[in-house]
Amino acid sequence: MDWLSLQRRYAVPAGASARTARLLALRRVLDGTQYDALPHPFSMERSGAGEYIPLSNRRPSVRSNLCRTVVDESVSLLFGDTHWPSLIADDTRVSDAMGVFASQTRLASLMMEAATVGSIGSVAVLFEVSAGVPKLSVLDTAYLTPFWDDVSGELLRVEERFLVRGRDLAVQGYAIGEDLLGAQFWWQRVWTPMDCAVSVPWLVGMDGGVRDESRSVRHGLGFVPIVWIRNLGGRQGRDPEGECTFERAIDTVIEADYLLSQAGRGLKYGSDPTLVLKTGGFSDGVAHQGGASSALTLPPEGDAKLLEINGNAAGAVLEHYRELRQIALEQLHGNRAHGDRISGVQSGKAMEMMCQPLIWLVDRLRHSYGESGLQAIYRMACRFSCVLENGLRLGGVLVKDLPYCRMTLRWPAWFPATDPELLSLAQGLVTAVSNGILSRETAVRMYATASGNSDPGTEWRLLENWVASDDA
Repeated sequence: MDWLSLQRRYAVPAGASARTARLLALRRVLDGTQYDALPHPFSMERSGAGEYIPLSNRRPSVRSNLCRTVVDESVSLLFGDTHWPSLIADDTRVSDAMGVFASQTRLASLMMEAATVGSIGSVAVLFEVSAGVPKLSVLDTAYLTPFWDDVSGELLRVEERFLVRGRDLAVQGYAIGEDLLGAQFWWQRVWTPMDCAVSVPWLVGMDGGVRDESRSVRHGLGFVPIVWIRNLGGRQGRDPEGECTFERAIDTVIEADYLLSQAGRGLKYGSDPTLVLKTGGFSDGVAHQGGASSALTLPPEGDAKLLEINGNAAGAVLEHYRELRQIALEQLHGNRAHGDRISGVQSGKAMEMMCQPLIWLVDRLRHSYGESGLQAIYRMACRFSCVLENGLRLGGVLVKDLPYCRMTLRWPAWFPATDPELLSLAQGLVTAVSNGILSRETAVRMYATASGNSDPGTEWRLLENWVASDDA
């Protein structure tokens, strides 16, 4: 069974578009529930009526979840604790304010969630402000439809629309009659540069879309408070999705899961082989299974034997699985290094060489979630500080009119340098500075970056102050 056949087993929500159905199917793979739609467990080979159940109708007993594994590894290398980028801005007010903003909104955790959710193709980050305090949340783009300006590329409108049961609306406070609790309603919300319009839910098949004034908000910001991120760059224009991180390898992963499930089933058969009796016309009417489970008495012309599986088959299956795993990781650009083959502590450069395909993948993700994601959120925070009357409340202090200056992200090294590497770098920098090849400030910044210092500029200023006080 391939990915196209498996997708046909999924129940598609009523009124969902082809784009929504595709994103929901990819979300199943990301969550590890892609086989839950199959009706039978893998161990059930025959139905109650004795009919054989095809493999395509059975859930595999082994789920490798390679797709989610590569996504988690790439996200950790993208926004992990030691990989969070520092913001470099032309205005120090902006860099200082955004540092407080990132800490207050737990931006690192939110960007890791956004990168994980967005691996199916896209993700949206909603920027809200309450009493001056910023709040960020991740939106599922399966039910969102964005519209961009063809000239500037700025978001003009984002529509959210999906079906909901009447009983769910009643829980949220809507006046739904008892006879409509099981009915389906359309729920719609639209963000525009001036307001967030929530419609009164209406029954499917009827006209609706009337604005709900009690739940709608007119913010008057002049821009849509949503940052839309396309995974792996994506094509600019009207295409809302980028490339899915793992879609190309789903077929190979399905094949590997079924292969391992069959191998496990075969080993169980080998541990408890089937007993076949040749009775010569004599039969007690009982089917026996298990070589040592019972003792049998047969007539002189009878015979008994075990249906056993050759142990070489298990080794061949595992070898075939290793090849499938390598193919899947090549398609996913995942880490193909085995932890049990690493003999000791490896240098940062050696780790980069072992994880080179994964680094190439994360390097592309840095463009999607760095320049088009994290920087866009910082810029939106600056816009909020300008359009709100009292500005943003960051760290308990109101910050207003942050300039829209040039921003860049400084990413740390892929892997931390070891002590011998730092010693060798320090000796080389000292030689370069003493021979006039490199300035002292550049050398300090290079060493600070290699040692994991998130702000090399601060390190240089501290060194200057220390030298000045020593001379005094």
